[in-house]
Amino acid sequence: MKHDISAPTGAIDWASEAHVGAVVDSDGGLAACYDISHTAEGLSSMLHRFAQHGVTAVAIERADGPVVETLLAAGFEVFVISSRQLKNLRGRYGSAGNKDDALDAFVLADVLRTDRRRLRPLQRDDDRTRALRVLTRGRKDLIAARVALGNQLLANLQIALPGVIGLFHRLDSPISLAFLRRFTTADKAAWLSAKRLDAWLSRQGYAGGKTGIDLHAKFLAAPAGIRGAEATAREAVTLALVAAIEQLNSQIADLERRIRTDLEHHPDAHVFTSLPKGGTIRAATLLAEIGDARGRFPTDDALAALAGAAPSTRRSGKLHSVTFRFACDKKLRDAIVNFADDSRHASPWAADIYQRARDRNLRHPHAVRILARAWIRVIWRCWQDGTAYDPTFHRGAQRLLDQAA
Repeated sequence: MKHDISAPTGAIDWASEAHVGAVVDSDGGLAACYDISHTAEGLSSMLHRFAQHGVTAVAIERADGPVVETLLAAGFEVFVISSRQLKNLRGRYGSAGNKDDALDAFVLADVLRTDRRRLRPLQRDDDRTRALRVLTRGRKDLIAARVALGNQLLANLQIALPGVIGLFHRLDSPISLAFLRRFTTADKAAWLSAKRLDAWLSRQGYAGGKTGIDLHAKFLAAPAGIRGAEATAREAVTLALVAAIEQLNSQIADLERRIRTDLEHHPDAHVFTSLPKGGTIRAATLLAEIGDARGRFPTDDALAALAGAAPSTRRSGKLHSVTFRFACDKKLRDAIVNFADDSRHASPWAADIYQRARDRNLRHPHAVRILARAWIRVIWRCWQDGTAYDPTFHRGAQRLLDQAA
């Protein structure tokens, strides 16, 4: 649907159960304001009202959800104006700063009318990319839930059975959880000897590189757990937490299998899996958060700014400061920074950039962000061209190799 710069503009103040729609005419007057129920009928009515007023472009605070999908499917151009921006824009229309849904809808529509040349219409990623984003974010949420449960289990074991803490590499690993299912209290763990523990580890297929003698000595060196009625109660808590963590482990593994399959069939997979330490999950996460709509990031600077890898510069009079960029896509920043931090263990070029930053007495997080900014230039070029990363064509990496030679 082509838009006319003199045509009325629309906006929606989004909420979970009901929304407010507004239409502003070409002169900036409020042509309509109405409630929109979050139902199929309500969204259909929204489209009808916008069409009646000749609206072709709509502003909204979020970039996903049924409202946005409905607008895009009907051919409307959608412009996303974040809630942070909207909060600052309210000052144009009054000094009180009060939050009002109808006013916010009007502000969104009027800003779209006056500032459309500064705004970029929403570009949708491919359906496969959006699906991958759902899977990778869902996995991350489950891991966060597992960490929370692991912390609860740790707190319980510090009183119930301290010897288990640190016995194996991770408390949520299969061998740790199996141990806790079998030896839930100090009384039950007292049955263990070095020989018995060695036999139990063998039956579990333990391959951690330590013997039963080593682990038994470590277990005995820890404080003894409590006994009695409280121990029995804490046993029940331990088993409940172990069961919950095992269930999460299973669900996370299922999602990882699905992510692996979906990534294999994605046309951009080769770009991200070719990166040093790209792996599968990390590559899928990078792809999901960057997306495949190339027009969203016409330059690597645009990608770096959204990822929080470009510093924020402020100038006012004699003041000139360069600070950390807080306003960014946090999920994208986490994906880029996580990759950059690990890449230095596989790429001499990345290790050199990181070390030179550290040699300037920069802290680790700052050095990693500098490395992330350097990687974004490389990733953006590969992503735009649809080519895999090849260090032999990476001039920065080659210069480092030539210097070493």
